[in-house]
Amino acid sequence: MVGKPWSLTANGVTLTIRLTPKGGRDAIDGIDAMSDGRAVLKVRVRAAPSEGEANAALIRLIAKAMGVPQRNVVLAAGATGRLKRLVVSGGGPALVAALEKIAAPR
Repeated sequence: MVGKPWSLTANGVTLTIRLTPKGGRDAIDGIDAMSDGRAVLKVRVRAAPSEGEANAALIRLIAKAMGVPQRNVVLAAGATGRLKRLVVSGGGPALVAALEKIAAPR
């Protein structure tokens, strides 16, 4: 069983993501485990990984999926890599409920 790729913080949640740029569509593909055992939320975006386009598309997609304004989603780490850490500010329990719904197996 894979753990959860998010954790509650004082102001919201921190989310670990593995991003696939130029993925053909904008989508959240569920939770996966890295080879070291860490859980990540797999996300793909159509945007190319140049000039921050893929990061901006990721922020838009996560904000829309979680029902929060884009200004509440901040890229905290991983600006140039596939592994990203996002901080989403807001009510923690509501954000976790949204993440549970987003990451649920289809």
